[in-house]
Amino acid sequence: MREIGKKIRCPTSQVSEYEEKNDTVLQIQVKDNNHTIIFELNDSPAARSLYDQLPLTVEVQDYSTNEKIFYPPEPLDTDNAVEGEGPAGSLAYFSPWGNVVMYYSDYGPYHGLYHMGNAVSGSEWISELTGTLDIQQFVEK
Repeated sequence: MREIGKKIRCPTSQVSEYEEKNDTVLQIQVKDNNHTIIFELNDSPAARSLYDQLPLTVEVQDYSTNEKIFYPPEPLDTDNAVEGEGPAGSLAYFSPWGNVVMYYSDYGPYHGLYHMGNAVSGSEWISELTGTLDIQQFVEK
């Protein structure tokens, strides 16, 4: 099983000389009109390709009984990626449909489902997300 908490470095074109010498954690901010969630991404091709597509403005949708989904404009890279499972607050990519999934309860393994990271702030709001999402690269201040 792959390491869920493994950290990913920013591409060098997006970081300062200081940051290149240190491990930089990639984080994204997901916001609707009332809620903000910060996800820390893992070291996976899918996570990197989502990060590279930001910023995005997309519609969030309810799906099943434990997830909110959105569709990035381009498919995410799953070459050499490992399918996974995760806890509530996880961010994943479902390659057969091309959607990103934000889970508000635990999920198990499923063919074509790739874990990309975990919420580090605001996971309690995933189930409340509605309407249009603004998704940005996030840098802690």
